[in-house]
Formats: sequence, C-alpha cells, structure tokens
Amino acid sequence: MAWDFLEVLENVLDALSLFSNGSSSSAGINYNDNLVKKKRSKYFIEKISLGCIAIAAVLLFFVFKDPLPAENYIQTLIVASLIGIAVSGILFFLLHVLELYYFKNIFKLLFFSGSVILFFISLVLCIYFRSGLFI
Repeated sequence: MAWDFLEVLENVLDALSLFSNGSSSSAGINYNDNLVKKKRSKYFIEKISLGCIAIAAVLLFFVFKDPLPAENYIQTLIVASLIGIAVSGILFFLLHVLELYYFKNIFKLLFFSGSVILFFISLVLCIYFRSGLFI
C-alpha cells in the first residue's frame, strides 16, 4: 500500500515538472525591474578624492602652522606616514572585500588611493601633534 502511494506521488511530481518547464511560477514577474539601483553621479570618485585632499590640507595646515619639535621630527614624520599608509591599506582591503574598490580608469584609482593615503597620514600627524600626549 505504501509503495502505491509513493508511486502516485512521484507521478504527480513528474506531471507538475512537465507543466513548469524548469522555471518557477514567479518567472513571469520580473523582480529585477522592481529593484532600483542607486546610480552614482558621473564624478563621484573625484568628489570623494577632492574632499579627502581638502580635509588633508586643512589638517596639515594645523600640524605645520607651528614649528615641529626639534627632536627626531624626521623619524616622527616617517612613523606617522607608515601608520597612515597601514590604516589606508586596511581601508582599501575592506573596500575590496565589499567589492567597492574597482575603477574603470587607472588614473581614478591612483587619484583616489593617493588622496586617501594623504588624508590618513595628515590625520595621524594631526592626532600626534595636536593631542599633546606624545610630545
């Protein structure tokens, strides 16, 4: 008796698969049209890069407005630069993992990367010299 029930169920499922032709019942509804993709402006990357450069310029102005302390300032600049490059490298890795670090042009890549690196270096220098904790 149990085998007859399973055979009937198998025949019903085979009949249903013939009518569906391998597609789901929601194939007629185009869900891709319902998803609205937010389009970026034409110069989105350039605007972000210019913003990073402007903020970096302001931060560097605050750092270099007063003369730097005389002891080991070259070593301090090198270490702050390496810390800024490391932090920006972590940001670039996170953007790559999130699939947001892709560019159509090598110059956009260089402009964005350079401006972000300059921003983080200036941020580290500003934190180092303006906080007063390390001097």
